[in-house]
Amino acid sequence: MADSGDVQAAVDRLSLALNLSVLVEDRDQRPVWWSTRGSVDQTRMSTILDRHVDPKAAEVVREFNLDRAVGPVRTPEMPERGMWARWCVPARREGRLMGYLWVLDPEHIVGEEDLEPLIECADLAASVLATRHGSAEDVRRRRNELIAALLEGPDAEAARELARQEQLPHDAEVQVDAAVRTGAWPLPGGLYAYPVVTHRRRTATSGSPVPLVALSTAVARARATLTAVAAGARLDPVSWDSLGAWRLVVDAPASLGPADLHPAVEVLRSQQRDELLATARTFLDYGGDVTAAADELHIHRTTLYYRLDRIAELTGVDLRVGATRTPLQLALWLDAYRRALEA
Repeated sequence: MADSGDVQAAVDRLSLALNLSVLVEDRDQRPVWWSTRGSVDQTRMSTILDRHVDPKAAEVVREFNLDRAVGPVRTPEMPERGMWARWCVPARREGRLMGYLWVLDPEHIVGEEDLEPLIECADLAASVLATRHGSAEDVRRRRNELIAALLEGPDAEAARELARQEQLPHDAEVQVDAAVRTGAWPLPGGLYAYPVVTHRRRTATSGSPVPLVALSTAVARARATLTAVAAGARLDPVSWDSLGAWRLVVDAPASLGPADLHPAVEVLRSQQRDELLATARTFLDYGGDVTAAADELHIHRTTLYYRLDRIAELTGVDLRVGATRTPLQLALWLDAYRRALEA
């Protein structure tokens, strides 16, 4: 029975014989086997480095009905997508689509009479993909089981198996983001995990990549970042790496309460209306800029001055004096963060 090594050897032989670059993807258009000869186009380079196809390039399958083709199809050059002309051979097993074999051919070296080796290689790949992956539902189910294990905490065996199943290198890293894009692993709470296998890292909610085994850490960082934003943190971009001083709030021990940082928080929270609490927070977050704070609160500057005087009367803190600001500002941040967590 053929295995992965047999397919890679066949891809290498085909690439050498044609002196062209060959790639085999599974039916989800994830690269599985490839052999590169000479230069490649932007799309091929991105596919190999990022381990997934750019959405604009993936649309070619739909536009040319490649998922329904039963034989080789030549697609034209598409400069706007960074794609040279190429041959696509659907890899089918008993009529079921298992993947695609692609041969870059910008110079039209491969003619109709030269397609048989491409078809044979695609057939071999289809047989291995069918045995190796089983049904798509089985793959998704096992992936979800492994991810669930990693969400409970570091699990080296689960990480190794997940890397093997997803055809990732042993040192693959992961990021977690609130935005969905190609190659996402859905997670609870509207988050998505993305494997990282190159240095071409993206900005993500969880910040810089962590080892795959530390997926739970990336999730915790993403959730903490989103909670900080819900508490009023102004982050650009919305990423763990942008938290700055908010890390002091996020990492504060449970035993530390807002009132431990400054007792004025409890005084402001005890008021029937939250306008004084909001005023203190906004005024401090704008660094004492009266005009900016009044605009943010949609009040007249006179009203803002009145509220600042009222805060000073209740708490003994004059927010216009710099030495008293920082402890209260951190206390207000921690209070907002804890309330966002509860929500």
